[in-house]
Amino acid sequence: MGAFDMLRIAGSSLGMHQTWLDALAHNISNVNTVTSTDEDAFQAQMVVARTRPDGGVRVGGIEYGDAEGRMVHSPDHPLADENGYVRMPDIDMSSQMSQLVMAQRGFQASVQVTKNAQDSYNAALQIGRS
Repeated sequence: MGAFDMLRIAGSSLGMHQTWLDALAHNISNVNTVTSTDEDAFQAQMVVARTRPDGGVRVGGIEYGDAEGRMVHSPDHPLADENGYVRMPDIDMSSQMSQLVMAQRGFQASVQVTKNAQDSYNAALQIGRS
């Protein structure tokens, strides 16, 4: 595998991991979003990764969590229904944080592969100049 192949594959991984990080940030920032019971809850975004025929990875799509969410008894909330309930997203914060760590590490690994490929390419150019 040449330096250009490594750069191409690492670049595709950077893009996929960035999308995953963006989706996780969106989910985490909306974990406490409240809606009335007659509206859909915030739906968590889940990135679907797919392999590419050339060895890279791509975002295959975005899937969404359950719009039903979970009902929370909060009679003092301005959006509460006549029974005192509001709708909250069904997002598990510990799962989101675990995925965040995995996405960050994947992104960092792709950055390191990119640096290594660039170093290899630069070394080959130096050999060619000698």
